[in-house]
Order: sequence, then C-alpha cells, then structure tokens
Amino acid sequence: MRVAAVGDLHVTEGSAGRLRSFLDAAGEAADMLLLCGDLTDYGTAREAEVLVGELGAVSVPIVAVLGNHDFESGLSDRVTDILSAAGVQVLDGSACEVAGVGIAGIKGFAGGFGRGSLGAWGEPATKLFVQEALHEAMKLESALAKLRTPLRIALMHYAPVAGTVQGEPPEIFPFLGSSRLEDPLLRYPVDAIFHGHAHRGTPEARTLNGTPVYNVARPLLTRTWPDQPPFRMVELPAVSADSAVPGSSKGGS
Repeated sequence: MRVAAVGDLHVTEGSAGRLRSFLDAAGEAADMLLLCGDLTDYGTAREAEVLVGELGAVSVPIVAVLGNHDFESGLSDRVTDILSAAGVQVLDGSACEVAGVGIAGIKGFAGGFGRGSLGAWGEPATKLFVQEALHEAMKLESALAKLRTPLRIALMHYAPVAGTVQGEPPEIFPFLGSSRLEDPLLRYPVDAIFHGHAHRGTPEARTLNGTPVYNVARPLLTRTWPDQPPFRMVELPAVSADSAVPGSSKGGS
C-alpha cells in the first residue's frame, strides 16, 4: 500500500491551476492521498472550491483533516461540506478504511511537548486552552479505538512529538503541537503518523514506541527535496490475513 501525503497547501482563490500537476502526480504514484490540514489559506468556501478543482483528476481515495487556517473564517463546516461533496473523506475525531487500511484523523491542537507542556493551572483562559488539547487527544483516542484493520494510520495537522518540529524557532514550539496527542498513539499503536503545520521542522521522527512520524508540510517538503514533487511517499508494510488487530503491542516500521 503506497501512501502519498502532504499538508499546508494553503490554497487561495489564485491557486487555480498551480497545484494540479503535483497532486495528479501524487495520485498516480500512490494508492491513496492524505491531506494534513491547512488545505485553504483563510478557510473560505471559494478556496475550498478551488482546491476541489485542483483535485479533480486524482482518482485514488483522498482522506483529509482540517488545520488551523481552515477555521480562520468560521466556515470550517462549509469547507468540510464542499470537500465531502467532491468525494474527499474529511476526518475529525472519526475513522475510515481505505483498501484495508484504517485511518484515524483529527486536527489536533497546541500546548507544547514533554516538560514544556502547558498545564491546566491558573487563569480560566489557560485552562480552556489546555482543555482543547485534551479534547483533541480524546477525539484521537476514540477514533483509534474504532480501527479494526491490520494496518493503521493516524492523520493530523498539529505535531504529536517534538522531533518533527525541530528546526522551528524554539519559542514557537508550544504552538506547533502537543505531547498530549502522542498519548493515545502509545495506547493504540499505528503503523505511521502524518502531520503538517511545522513549515520549518524536520521531515521524520518517532514516537516513544518507535512509530514513524512524518511531517509533510508542503513548504518543508519543497525545501528538503527541491527536485521532487512536494508530497511524501510512504509504503506501508505487507501484512498477512491473520495479522493482529488493535490491542496488539506492535509499533510502526
């Protein structure tokens, strides 16, 4: 199973015709296409319609999550409806199955990593901020628990580990992801994790249990591999018909 993934397309009304070639190439090279949030720049209906046009020739299944930019105009539901009507499966604390591969998806949220994580203490606004990260982690856990396939993928916008945001200015690390998103991935292991958001981060790292985490923010991919189309291709390992299902202790490879 070949998976092509990219995030942070930041489609504007002027993007028509500019993304089609590399999105077509991703669809031709892979068995599915994953979109890791910030699909639009301001989260407008028109931007979503332009993206649908750019995806028009992609014939493989497309699975997406939204990012923070897709919420900017308060029209995230409309953006989701436009993409869904075009056949894109948009996940938000939900799961789907594509050709025997289970995919759990969320947007995720910020809050920091490890000892640098923001705690729910002090002002009500701080507690609300932390609660949003916890809520997204709970949504991810719920989605992961639904998967019953031998191969499993987690799809999100914000980073679940600090490793893939290395390269960004340290002062903005807390706004790029949260370790709270990693916790469900340790309880419900997957084969691969894809996210975006960290434009100047690192292409690959691993969770505490060894699962590969891929930062597929388009600006990062363009800078890291300037001679290649800006999508990340990952081939999932083959599994037998009697392979373990969720609840096993296997990690990624």
